[in-house]
Formats: sequence, C-alpha cells, structure tokens
Amino acid sequence: MPRAALAASILALLATMPGATARAEDSPTLRVLHCPSMIDVLAARRVGPHSIVIENDRIREVRAGRAELAGAEVVEAPAGSTCLPGLMDMHTHLTTQTNPQGYAEGFRLNPADFALRSVGYAEATLMAGFTTVRDLGDRDGLSISLRNAINQGLVRGPRVFTSGKSIATTGGHADPTNGVNQRLMGTPGPAEGVINGPEGAREAVRQRYKEGSDLIKITATGGVLSVARSVDNPQFKTDEVEAIVATARDYGFHVAAHAHGSEGARRAILGGVSSIEHGTFMTDEVMRLMKEREVWYVPTISAGVFVGEFARRPGYYPDIVRPKALAVGPIIQKTFARAYRAGVPIAFGTDAGVFPHGLNAREFVLMVEAGMPPMAAIVSATVNAAKLLGETENLGAIAPGRYADIIAVPGDPTADIALMQKVHFVMKGGRVYRTPDTVVPEIAMP
Repeated sequence: MPRAALAASILALLATMPGATARAEDSPTLRVLHCPSMIDVLAARRVGPHSIVIENDRIREVRAGRAELAGAEVVEAPAGSTCLPGLMDMHTHLTTQTNPQGYAEGFRLNPADFALRSVGYAEATLMAGFTTVRDLGDRDGLSISLRNAINQGLVRGPRVFTSGKSIATTGGHADPTNGVNQRLMGTPGPAEGVINGPEGAREAVRQRYKEGSDLIKITATGGVLSVARSVDNPQFKTDEVEAIVATARDYGFHVAAHAHGSEGARRAILGGVSSIEHGTFMTDEVMRLMKEREVWYVPTISAGVFVGEFARRPGYYPDIVRPKALAVGPIIQKTFARAYRAGVPIAFGTDAGVFPHGLNAREFVLMVEAGMPPMAAIVSATVNAAKLLGETENLGAIAPGRYADIIAVPGDPTADIALMQKVHFVMKGGRVYRTPDTVVPEIAMP
C-alpha cells in the first residue's frame, strides 16, 4: 500500500475512537447564536449584541440585538464575550511539531506515526480558534490525507488548504535529502518536489495536482531549519518561478513563496507569486514591489521568536542550524514593523509546527507589539486571509452566505489583544466544538 494511502487509512480508523467528531448531518439544520458583542471585520469595528442565524453550515442572517426564531436551536456565546469570525492562519505545518529529537525522527518513524500525531495538532489548532489554515509543506501527502479526514468528519480540525510537498531546487530549503548520508541521498526530482529548470518546475506543479494539493509552495531562498548553510541565498531563477506560476494558474492554484532573503523574494515577486512567507531580510525595494503587484506578506513573527528561543538551548538544533535561528529571531519582528508602516498587504500566518500547535494566537500579540493596531491584526487573520485564499464568498467574516465559523473570547480584544490567546468558544460550520466547559489538553512546550 502506498504510504499516503496508508496514512489516510490510519486517519480513517480514528473515526472509531471515542470522541471522534460526529457527522455534520447529525447537526440541527437551524440555529441562532446570541453574541453579547461582535466584531464586524468588514467595517473594522466592534458592535453590541447580535444574533446570528445559521442554516446547516452557513450563516443565513445577522441581526442586531437578541432575535428569536421559532424552531431554531439557541446557542449562547459566553456572557461578556466578543464573537469574531473563525481565525485563519496562512502558514502552518499540521503534520509535524518541533521537538529536540525532530531531526532523528525522520529516520526512525513511519508515515503512520506522523499521521497519528497530526490528529492532535489539528484539534489543538481548532480549539485555539483557528477554523481555517493553509498547510505549507509536508511529506508523504499527510496533510492531504488529514484534510480529507477532517472534511469527512472523521477527526477534528480546521479547514485545510494544503500545498502538499513544497517545491525546491537541488539542495534548496525543501530538498528532502539535505543532510542525509550520501549513499541515501540520491537525486530527487519533480515527483519529490525538487526541480532544476522550467520543465521540471512544470512537472512538479502537475505532480502536486495529481496528489490532490490545493495550492503550490516554493522555497525561494534558504531556510532556518534545513540542514544547509544559508538562510537567505536565492534558490530559484526567475524563469523557474514564472514556469511554476503559469502552470499553477492552469489548475486554479496560487503560489506561496518561502523567502527570507531579499533577492530570492524579488525574483519570486517578479515571477508572479501570490505571497511572500517570512520575508526576514526584505529591503524597501522588495516592499515597494509587493505593494505595486499586490503580493501578500505572511510574516510568521512567532516562528522567528520561537526558533531564537530554542536555539539557545544546547543540542536542540544541529550546529549548522543554530546560527541561522539566532540570526533570524531578532530581525523578523522589526521587518514586520517596517512592512506594516510601508503599507504592504499583510495576511496572518505563524509557521505553527516550528513551535507547538495551538499557540498560534501569540502572533497577534507580537504584531501589536510591532505597531499594528489590534483591529488591523484581527482583520489580517480574517478578511485579508480570505482574500489571499480567494475565499471571500465563504470565509473571513460573520456575514450571510459565509460558513458559520465563529469564535468568542472573554472581553474586548480590540482593547487587549492578548485575549486572542484565550478563545473559549469555537464553532465551525455551525457545529460547536468548544465552550468554556470543554476540557482542552494543555499545550506542553518541548
């Protein structure tokens, strides 16, 4: 049995376990959610009590005040709370999570081991209020299987839009054989996500389509955690990026570009990508290009902060990784501040998996520390994220016709952004997954 199929089978088996998610058809067809207050992200303002009428998995109507509807099930958001649209994280890795043994585990564990772990990571993400994510890079098609299992109601998790295997160049940040014994290294090609030249680039995109991906991710520069020297060198030629983007458009895909270094980011933007991820060493020229071409910036400040913290622990990362982690950590938040002041379009993203899943909302605090107003940070994780995904008809706001993905926090997050880390109500597709009484496992730091 192929490894991806095996992973899907493992995830399906979880449907028989206690606590498996009930099927959507078991839900009442009509509900009214009463919110003590609500954030209207389309108007960028907090409003008073509202009632949200939900039919099946979508919002039918939003009414001011407390509305009653004959025959509808009534759901009460917790007293004193503020309702918001379900949050959206545009950069996650749901099939992995950092730990001191992470580099060795790739040689010891099987795809089924990672598949089983991913179930807990997905649920932690949902319980933290993130009802939609992009998953930007996996192995063995695990995020595709996880997405399918969530969509089938077999396990709990957010809506997943996944790139599957990232596309790299030989020796690049997502080359799966970096740091491997030369006898095992081989010469991975487009099927494994490694390309050299426009022809291989086209083949790699088509392979991702064949595997069931939703979008494409490329690694336009070196990276922090790969077993390679450079964190910022350019790793694609512009014609390779252009070939990827043009082919991706044939399949309705957008392209996300991991890029720490400025030159790699510049080439990716000129090649037509939709977003720059991380952007640590971006110059003013790159930011100008992003504004001109309406390229989204997904900052992942959390990843920089966390890897800087982990790098100070002896032995946590390989020696070749530690200097890169220590260099990126202090810079990425400052780059975000510059990008925000420059007017670069920003969509929320964290790189969760580089740090423990479920801690995604720390990004809000870091964004506000860097000078972004709380409301703008919330909009980046709702309206802006939906625009980046091309899903504004379905996601990103509490509005008629959109999915009933709604969360609540205790108090006013526009006055205290740290409340975004205290989500105590989660609804996804009209189903309630979390209330203040829900027992949620504590997130342990590695």
